[in-house]
Amino acid sequence: MDSEALRKYSALHPKPAGLALHYGTAGFRSRAEQLDHVVFRMGLLAILRSKAVTATIGIMVTASHNPEEDNGVKLVDPLGEMLHASWEEYATQLANAEEQELQNVLTEICQKAAVNLHKDASVFIGRDTRPSSKKLSQSVIDGIQVLGGQYHDYGLVTTPQLHYMVCCQNTQGQYGKATLEGYYEKLAKAFMELIKQSHCSGESQRHLKIDCANGIGALKLSEMKPYFSQELLIHIYNDGTKEKLNHLCGADFVKVHQKPPGGLDMKPNERCCSFDGDADRIVYYYKDTAGHFHLIDGDKIAALISIFLKELLAKV
Repeated sequence: MDSEALRKYSALHPKPAGLALHYGTAGFRSRAEQLDHVVFRMGLLAILRSKAVTATIGIMVTASHNPEEDNGVKLVDPLGEMLHASWEEYATQLANAEEQELQNVLTEICQKAAVNLHKDASVFIGRDTRPSSKKLSQSVIDGIQVLGGQYHDYGLVTTPQLHYMVCCQNTQGQYGKATLEGYYEKLAKAFMELIKQSHCSGESQRHLKIDCANGIGALKLSEMKPYFSQELLIHIYNDGTKEKLNHLCGADFVKVHQKPPGGLDMKPNERCCSFDGDADRIVYYYKDTAGHFHLIDGDKIAALISIFLKELLAKV
């Protein structure tokens, strides 16, 4: 470990006095201006994790459904899963360490997790569309470079896309191609094959209105649209060109307020859905002919999928 490089770069990403943050299920989240030292240190941690498991690790800079002024960071483990729970404690410890303690904390993590610093390490990086995300991604890169790791910066991607890239990389392409094109092809093909089994038909069933929360989902869904056949016609709303991220829209807004998002005009029985800010959450909804709003959240979606799969299996 290059102590001089660590001191030099750590000084460029100082920890605010008195600030303490905790790594949870969603990683770290806070006001964007409080996170520079955190994302730098998560770059360091990602390299240690990569060396520990001998695999590529992901880092996503996003705060999902939080307001645009916030941001966050979370690590992605080798098969696209969340960071192992045992390393969440290391993340919290590292983020809250004082400057003079930083090298000792890194050394302690290496000892506890049996990290071989001589091994190679690689990290995939992604970010959402928040104004602060690009700068924070560069801070991640600084952390990676301090420990001599390799990285690939995918830039603007959804959280599921980064998870997909990491999984593809670590399965040597068995899961798919670690490119956006590979992602679009794999998911679109699977989805179109699935809906061929559906009993639904008619012009109205081909249309889907999608609230993209003024976030990354709009950009990536626009790229993905050509991969769908004419059996599915997507209409994008809240694409980020007019309003702020997650403002009066998005999956969390719809679920909490039990009403349609702003910027999307619903007619009775039209199919509509909403992403959250980093497009890793979705809810569906519609209005009946009496004007009553009906939400189909994650639990209901899971139940419907289970029923659908049961019907398909009954035909085998």
